[in-house]
Amino acid sequence: MSIEEGVRESKQCWRAVLLSLQQRGLGQPRSWPLAMVLWAAVEEVYPETDVQRCWMHKTGNVLNYLPKSVQEKAKQGLHDIWMAEDRADAEQAFDAFEERFGAKYPKAVACLSKDRDALLAFYDFPAEHWSHIRTTNVTPSSFATIRHRTRQAKGCITRNTMLTMVYKMGLCAEDSWRKLRGFRHLAKVIEGMKFKDGIEVTEDDKAAA
Repeated sequence: MSIEEGVRESKQCWRAVLLSLQQRGLGQPRSWPLAMVLWAAVEEVYPETDVQRCWMHKTGNVLNYLPKSVQEKAKQGLHDIWMAEDRADAEQAFDAFEERFGAKYPKAVACLSKDRDALLAFYDFPAEHWSHIRTTNVTPSSFATIRHRTRQAKGCITRNTMLTMVYKMGLCAEDSWRKLRGFRHLAKVIEGMKFKDGIEVTEDDKAAA
């Protein structure tokens, strides 16, 4: 866990957090599920990390470009992409979405298409980890209470007390987090093992390719 004070949620503030983690020994992560505001900072501090865009945030962004009468159909189309069994099926569903909505709603399709690779990055990781890395929803939900408490206490306590309170509330939030599925695969990911469509690529697979 890292806690750094900042003026606002910006690239510069996030960069300070990442540099702090780096200085304390955090090496190059294999993947980083993130929302747009963190993207630029990660690309600068950890340029070799695979970026996974959050599907929940992206879905909301795409739907904002669509009339309400179309949103339910579009939402199902997006669901067909990120719930596809493998990358090939996801690519096919992606193409189908672009073809279906591109002519009438080009801004919605452009919003989706520009992050195509980052949205499908999870297919290169263990299938058990997909549900954890496809979305960053755990972050805003955990920080909602922290943000509410800090706003109420603003101006009433010292800086150090505020940071201590945020840290303790972060520890409490961890109790509600879902445990990592496929924990046994984590070491393989860290060691650089390759996965394709959620399945580990073995030497036999490499030889056959």
